[in-house]
Formats: sequence, structure tokens, C-alpha cells
Amino acid sequence: MPDLDERPASCAVPCSQAPRLARLPCRVIAGLLRQMFERYIRRWRLAADGAPVRTHSSDLLPVSRSGQPAMLKLARTSEERRGNLLMAWWDGTGAAPILEHDGPALLVERATGECSLAELARSSRDDEATRIICGVASRLHSHGAAPPAELVPLSAWFRELLAGPPAGAFLDAAASTTAELLATQSSAVVLHGDLHHGNVLDFGSGGWRAIDPKGLHGERTFDFVNILRNPDFETATAPGRFARQATVIADEAELDRQRLIRWFAAFSGLSAAWHLADGDHPELDLAMLEIAKAELSGL
Repeated sequence: MPDLDERPASCAVPCSQAPRLARLPCRVIAGLLRQMFERYIRRWRLAADGAPVRTHSSDLLPVSRSGQPAMLKLARTSEERRGNLLMAWWDGTGAAPILEHDGPALLVERATGECSLAELARSSRDDEATRIICGVASRLHSHGAAPPAELVPLSAWFRELLAGPPAGAFLDAAASTTAELLATQSSAVVLHGDLHHGNVLDFGSGGWRAIDPKGLHGERTFDFVNILRNPDFETATAPGRFARQATVIADEAELDRQRLIRWFAAFSGLSAAWHLADGDHPELDLAMLEIAKAELSGL
């Protein structure tokens, strides 16, 4: 799943470890996780600067080096390793500056700015937040170095939607749209893959920069779809919001608006397929598919 459930590691115990760790005090769990970072803390001369955080795919520890705030990230999945590789490849072009990188370990400059794009979007500055994300995407897409070989093409990223068993007319329609879009891709670039309000952070004088990429490759338009379904259900489904932000994105990023909405519908279908495979109800995906369908019908 693309959404990370980031909670303090002292209170977040992975299901696979729950039987063994559930009886331990939270401070002991936090201590065990901190030991995982010791190798890199010593090697890169870091000082712990906060509690460790565990997501479903990585472990993170706020640190500092010579007074500079940073985040030490240890990837536990191939997807996260690919993201680390891509962050290093961008080398600060639109993305958070990388201080060190070694296999699963990434030391990245920590965002210390006080502004939040999610809060902008929830206020009267939604257009501004969208334009900021579009600007970051433009910088990411402009990086001209030879791309990493490990990137995943969109055709593979959508495999659960395209190859899965029939799951209803709404997914069949999304799969059909996806197949058409994949067959007619243009302007292929290195894609972040999960560009939204929570993954573009305020780095103060360093400006707005992206974190946590998926590491994909394909049509440029795809990188803008997550703006339309974030930062939360209430904002994303507010009357008129989808149509307006689709227009803002299309104008700012110089995209075909109808094709943007079709890519959005395709990804909503993929996200729904992920949720269904996990036994969850795809509430947001179904709501957004209906909004996208209504918008396309009016074009």
C-alpha cells in the first residue's frame, strides 16, 4: 500500500513481532529499535535526536550531525530501498538533500520549516499548495542524469489492477482506462510515484522538497494524480475541489486535463484493488472514482 502508517516506534509494534514484543514496556521496544541504528550512528558520527519511528516498510530515527538536523532511515523492503536509491540519484534536485547512502541506510537532511502543505490545502490556500507540489514535480522531472536501472515501469506498477480477478464494474472500467493510457504513454520521465502534501516538506531556506519516492518510470502526468486525493478525505471530496485543482494542475504543469483525470481514475482503481486485496473497504477510492467519472462525463 502507498500510504504509510507512521507512528512512534515505542507504541507501534509490527504484527509479525507482536507475540514477542507485546509484553515488553514501550521504552524497551524503543531501545531495541534504537540498537538497529547503532552501526550507522557510529559510522556517520551521528547523535540521536528523538524517538525512533517504525512504518510498515522502514525504520527512522531523528538524528543530528555537527548540529545539523537529519533523519536516518533504514529500509526493510525492496520498494523502500529503491526509493533510497532514487533520492540519492536526485542528489537534492527537488528532493531532500542526501548526506549519506549505503544500501538500506539513508541519511537525509531533516525538514525544519514550519509550513505544512496539508494545512495550506485545508485553508483558503489550496491552489497555492497545489502549485508548490507542481513546482517540485517539475524539478524532479528535469533531472537529466541517466536513471537508475531499478525503476519500476507503470505497466508493472498497475499489475494488480490489470491481472487481478474480476472485482466489479468500477474496477473493470478502471482497468480498461489503464490499459488505454499505458498503450499511449508519452513524455516518459523518472516518477516520484507518491507525490502529495505529506511528501513535499518545508526545508526553510532550502525551499520545498520531496521525500519518500516509490521509484517509477512512465508518463509524466501520472505523478500529479495524488494531489487530487489528498491531504484528507474531507478536503479531497469537497464539492468543486476536484474540478478546480485538476484545472490548476493542468495549467501549472502544462498537462492535458482530461488525460490527467483519466490517469487519476486509473490510479483510484489500482488503490481500490490494493485495499480489497488487504480486506479493506476502499472508501476514498470509490468516492473519488465517482467524482472523476462525473467530471469526465461533463467534458
